[in-house]
Amino acid sequence: MTKILVSIIICALSSVAYGQRAGYSPDTIIAMEKAALDRWGKGDPQGYLNIMDTDLTYFDPFQEKRLDGLSAMKDFLKPFWGKIKVDRFEMLNPKVQRDGDMALLTFNLLSYVKQPDGTEKLVARWNSSELYRRIKGEWKIIHSHWSYIKPAAAAGRELVQ
Repeated sequence: MTKILVSIIICALSSVAYGQRAGYSPDTIIAMEKAALDRWGKGDPQGYLNIMDTDLTYFDPFQEKRLDGLSAMKDFLKPFWGKIKVDRFEMLNPKVQRDGDMALLTFNLLSYVKQPDGTEKLVARWNSSELYRRIKGEWKIIHSHWSYIKPAAAAGRELVQ
C-alpha cells in the first residue's frame, strides 16, 4: 500500500514539475494577450501576428466566413495598420483552461478612447476566445473568435426608446 501511495505522489509531482518546465502558466497566456492588445491599441497588429500560428483560423462579426491561415490574416489586417486607437482597455474575467499543449483563453474586453474634453468613451465591448497551442515550446494562437457583447439586446433597447 505504501509503495502505491509513493508512486502516486511521485507521478503527481512529476506532472506538476513538467507543467512548470514546459513554460505554462495561465499568467503567461494572459500576458501575451495583453501585450498584443497594447500594440493593437496603438495601431500595430504585429503584436497579434507574432503570436499567431501559420494555420490560424479566425472569426469576427465583420467577416462573412472564417479566415484561414496567417497569410489571410495579414491581408485582413493591412487596412488597420496605424488606424486603430484605443487609449485604454479592460480585460475582464480572463480564464485559461489548459489540456496538455492546448490552452483556451476566454475574456470580455472593453475598449476606451479619450474624448477631446479628456473624458473616456467606451467604444467597443467584446467577447473573445483565443485557442493557444504550444508549438516547439512556444504558445501560439491557432484559433481566434471575437463577437460583440449582447449586440441584439443593445439594438433592441435602442428601438424601444
